[in-house]
Amino acid sequence: MRIKTREDRRDRIKHRIRKRVTGTQVRPRLTVFRSVAHIYVQVIDDASGQTIAAASTVEPAVKGGLPAEAKGGNIAGAKAIGKAIAERLLQKGVSRVVFDRNGFLYHGRVKAVADAAREAGLEF
Repeated sequence: MRIKTREDRRDRIKHRIRKRVTGTQVRPRLTVFRSVAHIYVQVIDDASGQTIAAASTVEPAVKGGLPAEAKGGNIAGAKAIGKAIAERLLQKGVSRVVFDRNGFLYHGRVKAVADAAREAGLEF
């Protein structure tokens, strides 16, 4: 596979990560996708192929609760999404997850989601 674009590079890294990281019912996979304007987070049980919980900056419930300086495309918004997904998972009785950065570098908004989820009570 020849790398021609950034998306090709991210896909290659993503497949390499997914060979090692799988979600189970006990430890589902928390995956992060970031676009320029928004952050999307899903928690997936790969054994059954079901999404357990999801949160994004597009949802009206989350978007309305964001602080004034937080937007979908900045670190403050990413922290709000990390906190929201942790709260939803803890309500469902899930406290341990496996983190999947989905081919993105672990810094900036991706790291902010992970740190906020850890602070809110998730273990990974």
